[in-house]
Amino acid sequence: MDVSRTLFLQLPKEKTIDIEFDNVTYSVPEGRKGRKQIVKGVCGKFKAGELTAIMGPSGAGKTSLLNILTGFQTVGMHGVIKSTHDKEVRFGAQQYKKQSCYILQDDQLAPLFTVAEIMNMAADLKLGHGISSKRKCMLIDDILDTLGLSTAKDTRCQRLSGGQKKRLSIALELIDNPPIMFLDEPTTGLDSSSSAQCISMLKELARGGRTIICTIHQPSATLYEMFDHVYVMAEGKCIYQGASQNTVTYLSSIGFNCPQYHNPADYLLEVANGEYGNFTDFLAKAATENQWRTAVTSDKLENKINEKTENTVENAKTYQHTQPPSELFKFYILVKRSFLQMYRDWTISHLKILLHFLVGIVLGLNYYQSGNDGSKTISNVGFFIVSSVYLTYTSLMPAVLKFPSELAVLKKERFNNWYKLKTYYAAFLMSDVPMQIIFCMSYISTSYFLSDQPSESFRFFMVVGILILLSLTASSLGLVIGTLVNPINGTFFGAIITAVMLCFAGFLILFTHMSKPMYMMTYVSFLAYSYEGLVQAVYGFNRPSIPCPEEVEYCHLKVPELILRELGMTNNTYWTDVAFLFGNFLLLRIVAFCTLKRRLRTG
Repeated sequence: MDVSRTLFLQLPKEKTIDIEFDNVTYSVPEGRKGRKQIVKGVCGKFKAGELTAIMGPSGAGKTSLLNILTGFQTVGMHGVIKSTHDKEVRFGAQQYKKQSCYILQDDQLAPLFTVAEIMNMAADLKLGHGISSKRKCMLIDDILDTLGLSTAKDTRCQRLSGGQKKRLSIALELIDNPPIMFLDEPTTGLDSSSSAQCISMLKELARGGRTIICTIHQPSATLYEMFDHVYVMAEGKCIYQGASQNTVTYLSSIGFNCPQYHNPADYLLEVANGEYGNFTDFLAKAATENQWRTAVTSDKLENKINEKTENTVENAKTYQHTQPPSELFKFYILVKRSFLQMYRDWTISHLKILLHFLVGIVLGLNYYQSGNDGSKTISNVGFFIVSSVYLTYTSLMPAVLKFPSELAVLKKERFNNWYKLKTYYAAFLMSDVPMQIIFCMSYISTSYFLSDQPSESFRFFMVVGILILLSLTASSLGLVIGTLVNPINGTFFGAIITAVMLCFAGFLILFTHMSKPMYMMTYVSFLAYSYEGLVQAVYGFNRPSIPCPEEVEYCHLKVPELILRELGMTNNTYWTDVAFLFGNFLLLRIVAFCTLKRRLRTG
């Protein structure tokens, strides 16, 4: 590893930060039994310059403790968490949240972007215009070189190996050089060689003065020795905290003799699992002693840093004092990212546009020339309701799956301070609305003319306006459903809601035939407003009589006024329908934002 090119990685952006916690407890509801305690009054201190591993058997509470220290989990937690920052003591995990990053066990990466693209996007979101483009490229190249990802710069994330994905997840968070790094099971899914490379890299980063804390289940003897500090948990309690090299000596001092050539980590976990008897309480009392810890002192860290070249130090400082970009600039980057993702995902863009176009042709041919035929008025009205239901269903169902599919990435990026939720949501709206308009236009541009609807341009654009608003409203409803329930239930609820609204749309049973209680239900069905708006656009606004074919003796519904009277739409309410659909679109988008925010907060 070239020292001169990686010094900026060894220097944290802020001064070193130590994390200390005392009497931390965490409990979760357990039905009628009350609450179950997961973490039981643990204490400890994680110092800068050390690579710390939180270990323990399954269910020991190590991930819960990590979530508490990151501030990811606050409900049900009690105790004192404090950080020492430049000799200043601050209380609460929120005090150092903006100086930390949390790398989850699952590598949540956008699959359609290359390594270079996703690194550039992260750099734009974290650094903005704080440094020049040239220096930004140098920074990205240095990080990728350090983590061994240079050869994969042009590889899409979906084609990376497990080890490469893990290293890329770390690389993305190193761009703004945080002084605190939390990692949940960083070696999960990696082979022994990749695991060793990952832990070795983390240790090198810690040597620069970072506080690096990770959970790990059962490391090999080689990996175990790499950790500077080990914090072992069992049944929600701490049973050992100290240097990995001191484990055997510590266990021997309290009566547990690790067999020769046996992995100390394995033996320690065997003790934690109670294979030699339940000594958890005894070990928890012994673990409060601090004599087994060896720490890298700040003087040693300073000496290590001073060994580097002065020129590289100056370059490193360039990256330390950058101001984060504005939310407006982040909005611009997120819009670009959304459009690029849509373009590359052919199932989202190209395929949907093609299918809407083809369905428009099929339905247009099915209702061929019904729009200008006085004998086919009922069929033509059926074309309106079919179009409304089709666009409702094809807009609502993908929206139900939208946020659940991106929730993990959104949660990670938002928690690590890439952007605010309102910025992400505004960028999503900016990219989603044009796509909904394109989908709608690809459908109606064929079906409208094949079905021989009125050729007046104002009627065509009135129909287009109604269908676009309908698509946006249905999509908004799908977003609300998708943020309230899981995708399986969401698709079920979406289908049910569509069917119920169809019953009150005014076609299966006419408005004039409904009882008053049932007629009141039409006021909450946006399909009713869409259907009414389409009928008004085509048959209203003083349209002349519709031609009746010569082979047909009598066309009862060839007069538009009679058609509107039979359907119970004598009042010209087109603009009311537009206002209702637009209002529903805005209201449901606001509700979707609130439910998404709640979903991120609760789980």
